[in-house]
Amino acid sequence: MGDNKVSLFIGGDWCGASDRAMRELINPATSEIIGSVPVATGADIDRSLSAVAKGFAVWREFSPFDRHKVLKRAADLVRERSTSIAARLTEEQGKPLAESKAELGNCADIFEWYAEEGRRSYGRSIPARIAGVSQTVQMEPIGPVAAFSPWNFPASQAAKKLGAALGAGCSVVLKGPEEAPTASMELVRALDDAGLPKGVVNLLFGDPAAISDRLIRSPVIRKISFTGSVPVGKHLASLAAAHMKPSTMELGGHAPVIVFEDVEVDKVAAQLAGFKYRNAGQVCIAPSRFYVHQDVYEHFVDRFVASAAAIKVGPGSAADTQMGPLANRRRLEAMEQLVSDAVSRGANLRTGGNRIGNSGYFFEPTVLSEVPEEARIMHEEPFGPVAPIAPFDDFDDVIGRANATDYGLAAYCFTRSGERAMTVSRAFESGMVSINHFGIGPTETPFGGVKDSGFGREGGYEGLLGYMTTKFVSHKYA
Repeated sequence: MGDNKVSLFIGGDWCGASDRAMRELINPATSEIIGSVPVATGADIDRSLSAVAKGFAVWREFSPFDRHKVLKRAADLVRERSTSIAARLTEEQGKPLAESKAELGNCADIFEWYAEEGRRSYGRSIPARIAGVSQTVQMEPIGPVAAFSPWNFPASQAAKKLGAALGAGCSVVLKGPEEAPTASMELVRALDDAGLPKGVVNLLFGDPAAISDRLIRSPVIRKISFTGSVPVGKHLASLAAAHMKPSTMELGGHAPVIVFEDVEVDKVAAQLAGFKYRNAGQVCIAPSRFYVHQDVYEHFVDRFVASAAAIKVGPGSAADTQMGPLANRRRLEAMEQLVSDAVSRGANLRTGGNRIGNSGYFFEPTVLSEVPEEARIMHEEPFGPVAPIAPFDDFDDVIGRANATDYGLAAYCFTRSGERAMTVSRAFESGMVSINHFGIGPTETPFGGVKDSGFGREGGYEGLLGYMTTKFVSHKYA
């Protein structure tokens, strides 16, 4: 495809190259330049702040019923345009086209969900102690939001922030991902075409540090939402805290999977391999540390290796591709280092472990067995197609190993025992737990973690509440 046209969106106007600096946009399947992304200037950031303040004054006065109409129309437009947007998403990010189409479908569902849920942002009445007094709790939009979305799910992560914020009555400055910008741009276009008032949503690309610093320090911004790495998230959270601004932080994970001896091994191994290599493993809730009971360990590893080795790797645009390239060269280097470290510490490389070809950022689906706990990959989020597997034979020991990292986003368990499932779900130090399937992430459910995986929730009613503030009103009738 190529020649991707990327623009900023400020105050209702699309702003292209003009005299702005530009950064290259790379196709990860070919390593070729396919376009350029404008770098927002300081003046652009300031204009977006002025616009988002004016937009909030207008949007907050829309009734929840009328906000619903705009979001519902935007959802319909995303569905109508999903095929063309998905093609761009795949070209820029690398994931298979089927995954891109599913992501766009999810975006429409998110907009529709918050269109409906925003109409139900109820307060409540509290019985008063004194006659003639009414006590009410009112939910109000918190104000203009600075939202930062990542490159691994450039559409759905942006949609989660936009949908919840707009459903609550907030305005937004969205900093989209420079490595995969078109999807967030097209979501904003759909909202604009659906009749969203000018200035309610603004879109910036450029220098992430410069944009985040200027937005968070501004008195206009009243709420921060960030999805990304732990180091960056901690920095932004500290900056927000310095200005007493609430924030939602989704900072990645390193999800443990515990497989007990009572499962159907072939079925579970195939399930786990399919989920592990989705989006080339670049998924914050991907199973990324596998603990398998000693009694079924060898059988499980054999089946998992067979499933991994059978995955068809290629350009995301190819119809038979099951796993596309990594999103950038940095991820290739990270995979090579993690595999090398694990092998040097005694892990067995069962399949994969190498870059594929010299064009694009393809890496083999990789399986490491007998991985020792001191290996880096057992403590650092791999965010790629490398699966470390280790045996266990003691319940308390495996729970301790599962909880041993600083992450706490998602965790999985496979067992036929209901009692064991309940015990494990309580024992996991994780914001989300899924037993015997991969049930994390539907629009109507809360999404978020504990420990270094962040705080606050996106998705579900909890996601809407994150963009609202609670006002108590006590009224004595004269």
